[in-house]
Order: sequence, then C-alpha cells, then structure tokens
Amino acid sequence: MENKVFDFVAGEVLLLDKPYEWTSFDVVKKIRNTIRIKKVGHAGTLDPLATGLLIVCTGKKTKQIDLIQATEKEYVGELVLGKTTPSVDLETEIDSETDISHLTEQEIIDALEQFRGEIEQVPPAHSAVKVDGKRAYKSAREGKEVKLKSRNVVIKELEIINMDLPVIQFRMVCSKGTYVRSFVRDYGKSLGVGAYMSALKRTRIGEFLVSDAYSVQDFVDLVHKQRENDIKEEK
Repeated sequence: MENKVFDFVAGEVLLLDKPYEWTSFDVVKKIRNTIRIKKVGHAGTLDPLATGLLIVCTGKKTKQIDLIQATEKEYVGELVLGKTTPSVDLETEIDSETDISHLTEQEIIDALEQFRGEIEQVPPAHSAVKVDGKRAYKSAREGKEVKLKSRNVVIKELEIINMDLPVIQFRMVCSKGTYVRSFVRDYGKSLGVGAYMSALKRTRIGEFLVSDAYSVQDFVDLVHKQRENDIKEEK
C-alpha cells in the first residue's frame, strides 16, 4: 500500500474503514479536500454509529458506483435484547425495558430463521430514506410520525457468533437496500422483548474486504507523501 501511486482523475476505487461517529459524507468530504478534485462519491451509506468498509470512487471510476452498490454486503453486529430505542441504535436514549429471563437460547436461535432468504422489510424511521422530499431521520428527530414503505430484501446468511445475554453478536450477508437496524428491531419484536443495535461493522462489499481498507488518516498521509515526492521529482 505504501508504494501505491494514485491517479485520482483517471479514477481510483478506495477502500476506507469509516471511523465511528463520522457520516459517510464526512469521509467523502475529507477525501475530496485531500485529493483536491471534485468528482468523488461513495458506494453505499454507513450510519454514523457504524464502522467498517466504505468504498469511495474518484474521477472516472465514479461510473462504477452503481455496480458496486448493487453487490451483496457482509456485516458483523451486536444487539441488546430487552431494551429499545427510537432509532434502534445508540443515537437515542432507551425508551423501554422488558424482562428476557423467560427466553431460552434455542428460542433465540430459532427466531432467526424467519429472517433468512427474501423478506419484506420497512426501513427505520431514523434513516436517510426520503419521504416527500425530506430525509426520514429529520422528521423522526422532530418527533413527527414517519410512514415508510416496505421493500423486498434478501438476507443470504444470518448467524449468531456469540451470545452473552442480553448481548448477541451476529453476522449477516445481505442484498443492497437491507437495513440491519430493521432486522434488529423486527427480531426483537418477534421474541416479544424488543432490541436495539449496539454496534455494527461492515466487513465486505462484493469482493472488497475491510481488511484491505485504509484508515482515513493513513490514506491522507499517503496522499501527502505522494504529493511531496512529486514536488521533489519536479525539482
């Protein structure tokens, strides 16, 4: 990676590990300011409280964004059973608590089955989906009721990788348009106790892996180093 020579105008497909609490646009803005060209876009939004793989395309490679977005995604997440928040994550405060002591581990595992394959899913109210030209999360934050249409998505793989109740860690492979928070919300409802998502990391988009991604700071440092080398060569 350190010997990589970038050509941002001809186009680059950059794999970045999005930091916690950054919006996807924060990353795009940082990259745009660093590489000093305007044609920069990302291939699939990550929520601010999620981390992991964000693909940023530059120059002529921005034409590939739709193709990349259409590929399947893999996530590793963590949810908490028995508590809910309006946003289904830690953006908002806990608004309900339910005892989960009656649930068995087998019941918790068996409840996953209904979410595998092609399912109907309603995006979370706190999401970037537009309703009447306005982002849903803006209305939700104002306390307004948000009605979103259901969509068909495919959850190809879904498994629990660790259970330490009330915390469950899981892995999911899913199609474009799938909301992991919607799964967490609906999964909690199916068990009758509610749930919210306490962590989420995107580990793969199509063939691209987060293990091959730059941290934002490492990428910025590489660009500055390349720029310094170019100046030296010109002299």
